[in-house]
Amino acid sequence: MISRIDHVSIAVKDYDGALRFFSKLLGAVPGMGMEDSNMKYVWQLFSLGDLSRLELMHPTGPGSFLDGFLKNREGGVHHITLETPDIEKFRLYLEAQSIPYFGRADLGDTWKELFIHPRDAYGVLVQVAEFNPDDWLAGSEKMPEGLRFSVARSDGGCTVAFAHPGGGKVSIALPAAEARRLADAITSCLD
Repeated sequence: MISRIDHVSIAVKDYDGALRFFSKLLGAVPGMGMEDSNMKYVWQLFSLGDLSRLELMHPTGPGSFLDGFLKNREGGVHHITLETPDIEKFRLYLEAQSIPYFGRADLGDTWKELFIHPRDAYGVLVQVAEFNPDDWLAGSEKMPEGLRFSVARSDGGCTVAFAHPGGGKVSIALPAAEARRLADAITSCLD
């Protein structure tokens, strides 16, 4: 039903300050983002390390849906986003379990979502979505199209990178002896 936690979303008043903190200080790599003029806010997804992601959101003017959330705070965790391979199947599951949801939206093949209110999720706003995670990441954070792995020489060994099913890639540096053992294990597996 749920594949993984995709990201934690943080709403902030001071986007420039938050951007400096997460991007410059902590090394978050900006990915996809956009403005929603109807709800009066901007969001941007960021990658941290191999597989961690966060989203920064901030209001673009008075009347933003974030106004109430940010009324008495500078920022904070707004919601968590969980990935599902089938939003319709998950919706039916929620109904069978008598768990209410709201905000069901379908943006074609790009994004399908629903929300579970904090009163029904132990104080946490939960967004559940069906999507292709790589669609939202910067090119530097994912494997090139059609590749599932890469191997590159590094100091004293090699670095192996794999496409991750949750989007992005994961890399591991192997000393020469370990890289040889891996190559031997793969060869024996194929014999």
